[in-house]
Amino acid sequence: MGSFSDFLENELLDHVFGKAAYSAPATLYVGLSSTNPGDNGSGITEPSGGAYARVSSTNNLTNWPAASGGAKANGTALAFPTATASWGTVGWFFISNAASGGNMLGHAALTSSKTIDSGDTTSFAIGELDITLD
Repeated sequence: MGSFSDFLENELLDHVFGKAAYSAPATLYVGLSSTNPGDNGSGITEPSGGAYARVSSTNNLTNWPAASGGAKANGTALAFPTATASWGTVGWFFISNAASGGNMLGHAALTSSKTIDSGDTTSFAIGELDITLD
């Protein structure tokens, strides 16, 4: 199971304790990383080229159903573009508030690392992406 980022933890703490309101992003972006992003997101190493792009997902209860047991998971399947060149080996996913750059909201290790070669399509079935409060 993954965890919230330092950024999101601070935003939610400020929201709950009255410093500033937090507005959830309308769209979430799922990315892949060959290195552990860490809670501050500084360790993200995304594939470069080969048609790689973060997958966008409207932030609603269909795509991200209500949390249960302290965890939140995807409610619809998510598929990356077909790789047109090697993306290398990825071992983590992360969720961001932007198609590039932006702020990482959460991250987790994949069940097992995967080498993505030209012609491969990477996808996550319903419930495969799991983020928890830590």
